[in-house]
Order: sequence, then structure tokens, then C-alpha cells
Amino acid sequence: MVGENGITLSGGQKARISLARAVYQDKEIYLLDDPLSAVDAHVGRALFDKVIGPEGLLKSKTRVLVTHNLQYTRYVDCIFVIEDGQIVQHGRFEDIAHLEGPFGRLWAECENSEEQEDSEDSEEDVTPPESNPAPAKKVDRANSHFSEKSEKIQKSEKAENAENVQLGRVKKSVYKLYIQTMGISNSSLFLIFFIAHFSVMILRSLWLSNWSNENAEIKKRGGAYNSTDLPMSVETRLIVYASFGGLEMFLLAMAFVVLTAGSLKASYGLHAPLIHALLRAPISFFDTTPVGRIINRLSRDLDVIDKLQDNIRMCTQTLLNACMILVLISISTPIFLLCAAPLILIYYFVMTYYIPTSRQLKRLESASRSPILSTIAESIHGASSIRAFDKTERTTTALSTNVDKFAQCRYLSHMSNRWLATRLELLGNTTVLFASLSATLSTKYFGLTPGMAGLSVSYALTITEVLNICVRSVSEIESNIVSVERVNEYQKLEPEAPWTTENSEKLDQNWPNSGKIELEGFSMRYRKNLPLVLKNIDLKIHGGERIGVIGRTGSGKSSLTMALYRMIEAESGTIRIDDVAIDTIGLHQLRSKLIIIPQEPVVFSGTLRFNLDPFNQYSDAEIWKCLEICQLKQFAQDDEQCLDRHISEGGKNMSVGERQLLCLCRALLRGARIVILDEATASVDTVTDGIVQRAIRQHFPKSTTISIAHRLDTIVDSDRIVVLDAGRVAEFDTPSNLLLNPDSLYSQLLNEKNRKQ
Repeated sequence: MVGENGITLSGGQKARISLARAVYQDKEIYLLDDPLSAVDAHVGRALFDKVIGPEGLLKSKTRVLVTHNLQYTRYVDCIFVIEDGQIVQHGRFEDIAHLEGPFGRLWAECENSEEQEDSEDSEEDVTPPESNPAPAKKVDRANSHFSEKSEKIQKSEKAENAENVQLGRVKKSVYKLYIQTMGISNSSLFLIFFIAHFSVMILRSLWLSNWSNENAEIKKRGGAYNSTDLPMSVETRLIVYASFGGLEMFLLAMAFVVLTAGSLKASYGLHAPLIHALLRAPISFFDTTPVGRIINRLSRDLDVIDKLQDNIRMCTQTLLNACMILVLISISTPIFLLCAAPLILIYYFVMTYYIPTSRQLKRLESASRSPILSTIAESIHGASSIRAFDKTERTTTALSTNVDKFAQCRYLSHMSNRWLATRLELLGNTTVLFASLSATLSTKYFGLTPGMAGLSVSYALTITEVLNICVRSVSEIESNIVSVERVNEYQKLEPEAPWTTENSEKLDQNWPNSGKIELEGFSMRYRKNLPLVLKNIDLKIHGGERIGVIGRTGSGKSSLTMALYRMIEAESGTIRIDDVAIDTIGLHQLRSKLIIIPQEPVVFSGTLRFNLDPFNQYSDAEIWKCLEICQLKQFAQDDEQCLDRHISEGGKNMSVGERQLLCLCRALLRGARIVILDEATASVDTVTDGIVQRAIRQHFPKSTTISIAHRLDTIVDSDRIVVLDAGRVAEFDTPSNLLLNPDSLYSQLLNEKNRKQ
């Protein structure tokens, strides 16, 4: 399993899978959009020779290759140079390489860059004066992970964990959690107001019955009555009756107000910890959890929680109403108690049979919704690939399958409701029958007054609907409280390390002063039961050094970056920055002192200013200066809003190079003693690469720079180079020392790169 959006794969692995998928289609025309930029030089050469090139698998196909790696242009049939959306030059390599023109200038820059690198290598001392580097280790290339053999994706655990579906009754702790977040006072006041409301309702009904009996008694006497037993006036009766009605409305309104306030408090009390838990969750959680599952918690489940107040109100109202009806019928016709007990028992059995089924169906329904959201999100993200490979029908079928599974759960849920409704109708009609018989018999044999008999029958006629709603409301609460259970599950996620610690507060505000980095016996794995991705790393990097990190895709280069940021905690060993162990300080203190320019630039929807300075820490002058350094000033000025120019989601209205320069601009604004370039220029052209490299050299001269790269020309001027192989340090020395050893991996990679120029 590769996980959602290939989250468990490195950039190079994604590129190779994408290329293999295209080759597998066996089409006549191939459009290849820079597929070799994400892999190292050796792998890129192998892919070109065996797949794309004149002797590759696609040699009989028409191939349109978009690339900024000029070395491959030697082997193509025709070169098209594009500037500002127009073809400005075309021809074979031999015809246009040495002519004056756009391609000639690019090729000259490339050759000059190579000559400069060679001279820098020859001028370097064999041993740097500042350090005693570890000697380069001799590694047999045939057994190295840099060989041309396919790299295995070592994953012994599923990339995605199956969604957890609870079984059995919802725990009492879930109900307790909702009541606590709602507020004990709100819950208590709600019950008090509702009970008082129905008590007044009973008094109002009894008052009306008494009024009816009094009129019947007067008529029975022929309008005569004793002077000591004067009837109340109609006005008095109406005033009292209206007072009861007004009090009922007031108590009901107060109950609703308290319930609404409690519900809002509960929704916020559940939503805020959920957001906090997700924002503080470790990166491994997002590696194994599809985005649809998270969206489901944040949308559907929270929506259900917002509507729980309606279920609670209806359940409480109908339950108290049912109790009131049964009490009134029992008071007016005690004989009804003989059949009330069996009816209540049958109702109880129906509920105990229905509620567990309904609850579990609700859980399955919620769980089956997540794959739909994930499929939709992935389809939107990969829409271009789906259409390019004509897999629309396959994607639609996959979505339909997930929708069918959801519909099955939803259909069974509706059918269980109909099953319940049928049985409740039968029981309700039986209750009406017995109540009517009891009233008739009590009137005839026990002297029940007409008013009480009418009251008993009128309430008995509503018992069917009331009990239907009551049982349904109880089951809905039991089913919908599952959303609280699901939200609570994410609230209990194991968080990252603390954001701040006591040691963080004791640190000097200017830490780190030099930028020295030490790794001692450091090992790391992404998750439990997975292989180590970094194995017993020992490195000592001096402050202000420029360190190049190379290695095959999947060798652990980006994992080293994640270790420095503590995105993944250490399995063993320690990392020290300026003699401070990073696992003893808070994540905020650590991460705020590092700067990274990632391989895939992150751009947010908003203004250009927001993307550069989200916390409004810098002046316009500082921002414009950094934009000018990064050659983005013209980009900002092209829009009349300048710094307030709108950037679309994901930076879709910017090119890849512009997005990468935007990340560089952020780095320049912040400034730091430690700068990390994680294959920052792998997907950009040589011009943009040059802008980034010059800016780093000129504006971070005293900073420790760690440059992870596939292109050897971007790290050849480094003070020292780390060669990673299968998660271990294979070599760590100056470029000149590594070149003195012909068996070193660095020498072999550089020689191979020079051979293909």
C-alpha cells in the first residue's frame, strides 16, 4: 500500500511509479513533463537510457520530453526552446548548441557552470583547516543501494490503518463527556424547567376537567346550587386556565434557552479539543489516515453533534409527555394499570432489540462515508492524470462502489426505522383500545366523571404518536451520540512533544549562536514495526559550514530533515544544536529557529503579503527588498494590488519556479543560523536554481546550510558532503578528499555525471 496521494513514497519513488504507469499504457505518443528531476543523476541516467532514450523501451514511440536538464538534449531528435509562451528556437542539438540564441546561451551557462565546479574542486585543500573529517568509507558499488536495481519500498505495515468501528453499547463515559461539556448546571436547569413545564400541563388539564365536571354537576341539578358551594365565575376559570398556559410557555421557553446554550457550549467544547488534537498530532497520524476520514469527523460528525439538542429536546419532551399521559390515564382509570405494565414491558423489549441494531448501523454509515470523501478528494487532486490515462470510468466505478456501500448502510437504517414504526403503531393502537375500554368500564361501574373520562380518552388518542416519537428519539440519541464517540476518539490522539518546555524558557533568545549540529548514534523509524530509515548516524557539523547531502531516493535524505525538525522522534541517539539536545526543548523553540526551503513549495490561498509574512512582523520595505533579491519584484508589480495580489489555492496562478522563489523569499525574511534546502531546486530550471544558490550564499554567509540535492552541481561547492546509503552515512568528507578516492560513491557519481555531459 502506498497510502493516500502516495504519502509513504519519496519524490523519486513517485516519479518512477508515474513513469512506469505511463509506459505500461503502451501508447503511440508520450508527453513526459520533467519526469527525471525528482531522481538522482545516476537513476535519471538509467531511466533515460532504458526507458526514454533512443535505445529505451519507448524508442519506437513519439516522445515529447519537457526538461531543464540540458544533458539529455544531446540525444533527442529535435529541440524546441520556449520563452514567454512562444517557440523562439528549434532544431537538432548539433545545429543550435553553439549558435547565438536562447539555447546557445543556456548551453554556455551550463558549460561555464561545469568548468567552475571543476576549478573549485581542484582548488580545494585536501583537508579543511577547521575540522578532521571522517575518512571516506570504501563501498562496493555492486552491492550499493546506488545500483541500477529497483529499490524496494520497505514497508511491513499497511500504509493506511483501517477505520476503527466500535462495537456494542456506547460507553457511559461518552454520555458523561457530552453532559460535562454541555455543563452540569445547564443540564440540571433544562430538566427542572421541563419537569416543571409538564407538571403545570397536568395541572392545567386537571383544572379543565374540574371545570367540565362542575358544569355537568350544575346541569344535573337543573342549574341549582348551594350558597355554600358557589361555582367559580367563567372569568376566574379563564384567568386561571390562561395563567397555567402562560406559565407553561415560559417554562418551555426557558428550557429551550438553557438547552440551546448548553448545546452551543458542548459543540465548542468538543470542536476545540478536536482541532487542537489534530493540529498537535504527529506526522505519522497523517501518513496513515486518509483526509476523507478527518474531514468526516470535522464535518458530518460535528454537524450531528450540533443537532443533538433537537434529539435531546424531543426525547425529554416525549418521555415526560408519555409519563404524564400514563399517569393521567392511571389516575382517572386505575383499571388501566392492569394492562399498562405488560404494554410498557413490550415497549422495553422493542427498544432493546432496535436500539443496538440502529446504533451499529449508524456507526457503519459514518465509517462508510469516509471512503467517499477520500475518493472525491483524490479524484480532484489527480483529475489531470485520470483524464490523461482515460481512467474516468474506473474512478467513477470506484466512487460508485463506495457510494453503494454507504447506501446499503443507509437503506438498512431506514428499513430498521420502518420495522420500528410498524410495531410501535400496533402497540399504540393497543394502548388506545385498552384506555378506551378502561374509561368506558370505569364510567359505568366505578362512577368515573365524564370530564375525567374525556380527559383519559383524549390523551390516550395521542399516546401512539407520543410513544413512537419517544422510542425513535431515544434510538436517535443512541445512534447520534456515536458522533461524540468518534470525535472523542480523535481527541485522544497521542500528541507531539510539548510545544514549550521549562528548558525552552531558559535558553538564550539568540540560540543557536553558531549553528553547530551533532548527531550521536541517531536512529529513526517512521512508525512502530517499520524498518529503520536512519541507522546509527554519527555526524558533527560545525557552525557556518555548508553541508551537501546526497544519496539515492529513499536513502534517508529527507528523513534527516524530519529528524532535525522532530517531525519523527528518535528511536535511539540524540541530536544536539549548539550543545543543546533538541529533545529537551519545546517544538516551537526548535522549529522557529530553523529555516527550510522544501522540495514541494507550500503556498496558501490569500495575498502575496500573507504568504510572505503571515504574522505581520516585517515592513513593506523589507518585503520588497527580499522580493527584489528573489527576482519576484516584477511578479508583484504585474498586478495593481502589488503585495495584496491574490494567490490562488496551492499557488495555481504561479509557476513552479515562482512558488519556489516565494519560499526562498520567506526564508530571507526570517533569517536563521540553520538553513535546510530539501531538494529545493530539483524541479526548477537552471536560472531559478542559480537565483536560489546565489541568494543562499550571499545572504546566509554565516549560517549552517544543509543542502539535500540530486544535482551534484548544486552541492559541489559545499565544505563537506554527506553520502547516505540505506539510512547510513557511507561517506562524509570534503569534495576534494572524496574525489581523491576513486572508489568513493561521490567520485563514481561525479564521473558518471561528467561522462554523460
